Amino acid sequence: MAIRGRARAAAAGVLSALLVAGAHTPVAASEAQVPAASVTTAPEPCTQRVSVEVFREGGVPLLDWRENLEFDGHGTLWVAHITKHRVEGYAPDGTLKATFPVNGPGGIRRGPDGQMYVNFGVNPLTSGSGSGIMRFDPTAARPKPEKVVDGLSGINGLAIDSAGNFYLSRELATGVLKIRPDGTKDEQWTRGASVFGTNGLQIVGDQLYASVITSTASPVVRIPLNDPAHHTTVTELSPNPLDTKVLDDLTSFGGDLVVAGFRDGELIRVDPKTGRSCVLATGLRMPTSVRVPRGFGDHDPRRELFVAEASGRIVKVTVR
Repeated sequence: MAIRGRARAAAAGVLSALLVAGAHTPVAASEAQVPAASVTTAPEPCTQRVSVEVFREGGVPLLDWRENLEFDGHGTLWVAHITKHRVEGYAPDGTLKATFPVNGPGGIRRGPDGQMYVNFGVNPLTSGSGSGIMRFDPTAARPKPEKVVDGLSGINGLAIDSAGNFYLSRELATGVLKIRPDGTKDEQWTRGASVFGTNGLQIVGDQLYASVITSTASPVVRIPLNDPAHHTTVTELSPNPLDTKVLDDLTSFGGDLVVAGFRDGELIRVDPKTGRSCVLATGLRMPTSVRVPRGFGDHDPRRELFVAEASGRIVKVTVR
């Protein structure tokens, strides 16, 4: 979820709205157009033991908002720092090894070509002229971002399929936005993926999974890449609207999905086949993104998850 003032469901005793580089604004559950869930239940604690350690300390919470992160597979963790308008590259030991300016960076992902892609201008209240997608070479000594697509508005999360198509979440609009590799919009696909208020995006096989931030029911939605109109809701994690999770980014982990719950500082594990869920980790500080380490030194993708927070921290969660 971009910093857009995650005004997390007023009824939930949510964080007050914040506008720095942008801000999330959840709306009433009735406004979020999602199909009925296969499972609607509040998740219980998972049975696995986990440990949480700080990989990178934060600064002033909210003002040091790290929005998203991704591994390039070549030993660098790339982080979108939305309030400082920059992308940062970290070595496996936590050393900051690279940084360059990007205006309001949001979702960041590795493409099938090995390049890194990052959304910029992540703010739903701005015009589309200052937002889009940038690309940079993660292996360059001094990465220089270049615009790939411009003129997109209200964008946040990012996913890229094996053919190089881009999928962008939009928290205040209906339809996940699909952009072809040549930069043109696939309007028909976007109309089919008619879910309002998506945030985190994750492709698993031929399915796109999305978390919905605008619904107090806290849904996770499955959208077939080849048939987006047949999207379904995997689960709703907040049967009580006063306990909305304010879902942010999500990732694939051990055959399941792991979703960041911004409001309560949780990582929630979801079985995409059954919709069953459990709380994997608690005590985080406004988690915004979660990813599995790939090609990152000795870090184990089978047991570890890295999390960015609006507190400014980057933390490592190890599942025993």
